[in-house]
Amino acid sequence: MPLSAYVTPPLPSAEEAAAERRMAVTVLNPEGSSPYVLLCEHASRFIPERYRGLGLSEKELSAHIAWDIGAKIMALDMARALDAPLVMAGFSRLLIDLNRPLQAASSIPVMSETTFIPGNEDLPPPERDYRIRTYFEPFQHAVGELLDRRQAEKRPTAVIGVHSFTPVYKGVRRPWASGVLCSHSLEFGAALVQALDSPEAPSAVNEPYVIDREEDYTVPVHGEARNLISVLIEIRQDLIAEDRGALDWARRSTEALTAIRDRVV
Repeated sequence: MPLSAYVTPPLPSAEEAAAERRMAVTVLNPEGSSPYVLLCEHASRFIPERYRGLGLSEKELSAHIAWDIGAKIMALDMARALDAPLVMAGFSRLLIDLNRPLQAASSIPVMSETTFIPGNEDLPPPERDYRIRTYFEPFQHAVGELLDRRQAEKRPTAVIGVHSFTPVYKGVRRPWASGVLCSHSLEFGAALVQALDSPEAPSAVNEPYVIDREEDYTVPVHGEARNLISVLIEIRQDLIAEDRGALDWARRSTEALTAIRDRVV
């Protein structure tokens, strides 16, 4: 699409906006017995039809820039196996990234990795406000309400984000099968890496990313601000792009979290 061809659509009606707010977040098993609360901020690649794919091709909208491939299937199976609450996003990270502070340039990215996003360039303030109110705030409110209730009930709680990463980033190969991102919860993160690590599937602490308060939301805001253990599990996408692989890594992650459960309870 030529750069000048994309025009931001009109805001939807009040009824359509209310329906989208309801779609923005799904909370499963909120009373689960597990000390783990699972979040899948990049579970969906769904973009409402009026956005015309933000000017991107179907191939681009199926790639990592739009969602975390394999993460939803993993998170659902982990929640079932652990009897854990799970909070999942209903819209693509390209509309607004639920794991980014609103002030970050990557919150509504104009450039994602090496892909230009026409529908996010020169975004009118009313459209930006709409995405915050409709996609971002319902998810964060649901997570905050769940965690605050658990803390009020004095239930042991750790926040676990379920993510995936690309095998190659800007031409650089990533050798890890999995990684655990952590900041204040470094001891827990290192124990989880040890439980995940194997010669054929190496894991590492703070690979392929590191937690940055200017660029991350879940760990600093939902976890550390509440003095909760909080980490993100990252699995390499080629290992979980198919259901079989995603379910295998859900099992591995469940076993690893179960093995270190006594660090939470």
